[in-house]
Amino acid sequence: MNRKTAWIVLAVCGTLGIGLALRAGAQDLSGLARAKPGRSRAVTSADPNPNSNRDRIGIIKPGETAVLADIKGPAVIRHIWLTFNEARPNWIDAAGSAAPNEIVLRMTWDDAAAPAVESPLGDFFGAGFGMRREINSVPVQVESGDGYNCYWPMPFHKRGRITITNESAKNIRSFYFHIDYTEEEKLPDDTAYFCAQYKQAFPEQPGPDYLILDAEGKGHYVGTVMSARSRSPFWFGEGDAKFYVDGDVNPTIQGTGTEDYFLMAWGLNETLYPYFGCTYMSTDFEDLGTEYCLYRWHIEDAVRFSKSLRFEIEHKGWISADETESGKVEGHVDREDDIATVAFWYQVGQPKRFTMLPPLAQRLLPDLDVVIEAQTIVPSVKHSPGVLELQKGSTWTGEGQLFFQPASDQPVLETEFSVEKEAYRGLILRMTGAEDFGIWRIFLDGKNIRQPDDYMAGRKIADYDFYSQDLKVKDYYLGSFKLAPGKHILRFEGVGRNPLAKGNYLGLDSVRLRERWMKKRKLLSTG
Repeated sequence: MNRKTAWIVLAVCGTLGIGLALRAGAQDLSGLARAKPGRSRAVTSADPNPNSNRDRIGIIKPGETAVLADIKGPAVIRHIWLTFNEARPNWIDAAGSAAPNEIVLRMTWDDAAAPAVESPLGDFFGAGFGMRREINSVPVQVESGDGYNCYWPMPFHKRGRITITNESAKNIRSFYFHIDYTEEEKLPDDTAYFCAQYKQAFPEQPGPDYLILDAEGKGHYVGTVMSARSRSPFWFGEGDAKFYVDGDVNPTIQGTGTEDYFLMAWGLNETLYPYFGCTYMSTDFEDLGTEYCLYRWHIEDAVRFSKSLRFEIEHKGWISADETESGKVEGHVDREDDIATVAFWYQVGQPKRFTMLPPLAQRLLPDLDVVIEAQTIVPSVKHSPGVLELQKGSTWTGEGQLFFQPASDQPVLETEFSVEKEAYRGLILRMTGAEDFGIWRIFLDGKNIRQPDDYMAGRKIADYDFYSQDLKVKDYYLGSFKLAPGKHILRFEGVGRNPLAKGNYLGLDSVRLRERWMKKRKLLSTG
């Protein structure tokens, strides 16, 4: 057996004398031949009535807290599985339910005054921004964005309590859960608690590095989830990760860049690996408003500390010429992007509170867009032969998308939008992609507008291919402009279709004028 391809059993608390381990992968079954002490149990949402199939919490109302587990110790939680109704309208609830970022997960060990785990549920499972995303890693797996699993061992001596709180204006509907644990005869006195803490900066503040963890005690760091949104064009991720162990003034461990810390290179891509990955990347380019969801587990390389651990990451990167003192694209400047993180660690004794969970209203990303919805521009549309409609559905903003089904191979669609006040803003088109959508060239006020220069390759995209194997709605940044007050004309010219496409349709969700930083930034170094 190639052990590099196996999921290796991790003695998470081995350095502290604790006989706990993450579950072995399917290729390592050697431990099953040894009987172990303890008794297996579970807490589930199963209906105690054997003739009922209502094995769920039917409704958790806004503001309510549901207790998932209140377990007497000594015990170790070995696995948690849960699922719940999605946020968009569906067959379970026509209005939809609470989103993953609107549900707060808390875990408290041994009657502590404050939880050791506190995070929006989605962020805890590897995806911020309220999304449901698939993840396939050693300690955390989310099947198709629906079946949430984690295998972090969670020991406690006297009592383990797990709750969820609904901070949404909507109900949590059809919440199912299954929590597996083992009753233990005794745990060592220095058993380490599992801890996880959410933190955010919308946006990051200039100067000091962004703080991910500030822990006191003895333990080790085991993972990071990061969700970030770019507030400036180009690459946000030149920031080095810095671990300060046991009070060191200078970084004990310093990395080489954000994508390097997340174990990728030369940028990021959506990818899922046992110990690292990117569960979401909103665009293929490092544009204004690009969103990322990342995870990195320190399984074989846990960061050990005896007295304290401070973990920070720089917020430095490339930036466009309109935000630099030099008037040129620069590669190493202090950026102000939106970031949210969850730190995961084990420590002896209860963790100190180094931050507080913000209320839901503050956890939502700031709205930076002046939005011109499709229904407001449909009346002004002129087009070549074909069918035009305002297509309704929860996938799109407001009343729906402008949906055009051309009747020719060289279609044209033209529409107007109005600007009330002159301001320098990024022009974003939120467009639909699907298997029957075409390739289109876009003009603004008679001028062909293209994807802005790639700062590394110098390339531009003249034509936009909206073919997608699955239905997707995404933002396309077309550059930043100072648009005069009044009407502006958008023109779309069909120039063909992807060889895989079944049609040359066009779908415009909305026109968005995105806020820009009106700052000139200094180059920090030439390296």
